[in-house]
Amino acid sequence: MKLYSFFLAASLIAGTDDTFVMKGVTVHPVTGPDVENASLLVIDGKIAEIGDAKLKTPKTTKVIEAKGLHVYPGMIDSATEIGMSEIGSVRETSDVSELGDYKPQLRAAIAVNPASEHIPVIRANGITAALAVPDGGVIAGQASLMHLDGWTWEEMAIRIDAAMHLRFPVISTGSFFSRTSYPEAKRNYENRLKSLSDYFEQARRYQKAKAAAGPGFKTDLALEAMQPVLSKKVPIMISASRERAIKEAVAWADKESVRVVLAQVRRPGSALALLKEKNIPVILGPTQELPLEEDDPYDEAFTVPVEVHKAGVKFAFGSFGNQFSRNLPYQAATAVAFGLPYEEALKSVTLYPAQIWGVDDRMGAIEKGKDADFIVTDGDPLEVKTNVKRMFIRGREVDLESKHTKLYKKYLARP
Repeated sequence: MKLYSFFLAASLIAGTDDTFVMKGVTVHPVTGPDVENASLLVIDGKIAEIGDAKLKTPKTTKVIEAKGLHVYPGMIDSATEIGMSEIGSVRETSDVSELGDYKPQLRAAIAVNPASEHIPVIRANGITAALAVPDGGVIAGQASLMHLDGWTWEEMAIRIDAAMHLRFPVISTGSFFSRTSYPEAKRNYENRLKSLSDYFEQARRYQKAKAAAGPGFKTDLALEAMQPVLSKKVPIMISASRERAIKEAVAWADKESVRVVLAQVRRPGSALALLKEKNIPVILGPTQELPLEEDDPYDEAFTVPVEVHKAGVKFAFGSFGNQFSRNLPYQAATAVAFGLPYEEALKSVTLYPAQIWGVDDRMGAIEKGKDADFIVTDGDPLEVKTNVKRMFIRGREVDLESKHTKLYKKYLARP
């Protein structure tokens, strides 16, 4: 009876764009063994079944023949400015930051432009979702996890409040052109840290006042936005690249009793043991970068992922911009060349970011019941020579045309 109801429901919606069966593919679920010569059934934008060539489907179901191709989960870039910045040098096209130091009420999602030229370019390399991260001030606002397809930001949004982005204070003595004495730099750091703690205390007082007040309580949008952070429903995303900054950020998070995700970790050192102990995930920046200092090992950035993996710390990759977000799979691949197990590299751009941002019940792997966010390739997506043949987001096929492909066709046909 249940099977009959399943097929009946499927037949009723079989004519929609997000219902089909793909045959002859090798499915790479990420969470389990590969399934060769498989049939992948998608119903109403959800993965309904993964079976063999004999998988029974309603007669009216659209069939996509893809023999010899591979199906992988869509990749997730865990830190971008996608849709918020078009041309960095043109101020009018950038909506990454706002004035002020404390802006927790701001949501990156509403600043994302669905018509951005960056989005199709990023999609073409197999990336189906990205975290849009606001910047500026101390608490920059809410980072939003977005699908890379949709007419409006509402259609694109997966989780608007995936994280609260915090620029944690550091001791800075300035640059070559403008120097500050260390004692003065430390005083500035302590003052900024006290201001941050005072703001959290203000948010807690607001929480208590709201609980004790009646219907006439006046809502403060900024302090209201801090409440999910205080209740640990939303993590704080803190950028901390070096060992000292990491330890200070973790100590502060313990003091304030908040969840934290560390971003742009580059030189963790002995802090890795602390991250493992506290079960704190990290977002690594691009591996294809130069060393931080001129006398550092040439492969410093290349080896950070394997060090984090060996320490047992969960991690994902972020491009922290737009220009090179399309290279996300190759950042993970470079880490493989320097010791990171391949399976971990693939999970770091699929399953792990979904787990870190709290959406692994919907995406990050090819499993029954999850959104049909996947790519169809002619090989390993971490290989430069691999082509993404098709892409599906929530079961709907996405056009892989981009400004790059349009220009290629234009100049290929030049007389």
